[in-house]
Amino acid sequence: MIEKDSVVENFTLPGIDENGVEKEFSLYDFKGKDIVLYFYPKDNTSGCTQEACDFRDNMNRLTSKAVVIGVSPDSVASHKKFREKQSLNFILLSDSEHKVSEIFGAWGEKSMYGRKYFGIIRSTFLIDKDMKVKAFWRKVKVKGHVDEVLNAID
Repeated sequence: MIEKDSVVENFTLPGIDENGVEKEFSLYDFKGKDIVLYFYPKDNTSGCTQEACDFRDNMNRLTSKAVVIGVSPDSVASHKKFREKQSLNFILLSDSEHKVSEIFGAWGEKSMYGRKYFGIIRSTFLIDKDMKVKAFWRKVKVKGHVDEVLNAID
């Protein structure tokens, strides 16, 4: 599992860029920049929509400091619809086999109404220019989270 000061290995996933263009992204494409890599459970659900919109609404504060990348198990087609519906202005990646989510410890057992299942554990990682984890948050509470991330970048 990825921890503070871990060097992050490169990975490649399909996704869409901030303009909705489909392509493959490698994490090391962003080497030399700070990266906010956040894992969320599902497109177009209340908490995930709020989190994405909070990042969207704060991009003017984030862009000069870091690249924002959202990751979920949803398909690229789902991401495309989510991006269009919410006017998202950052990269969304599809980790349908949850391989990257597992590496980051963002995939695990969850419980809802007494039913146990596996899924994304809402998590965010701040990765520095040298691909080292500068800070991370697990079991993220959406409200106020973007401000926490911005404070950690500064």
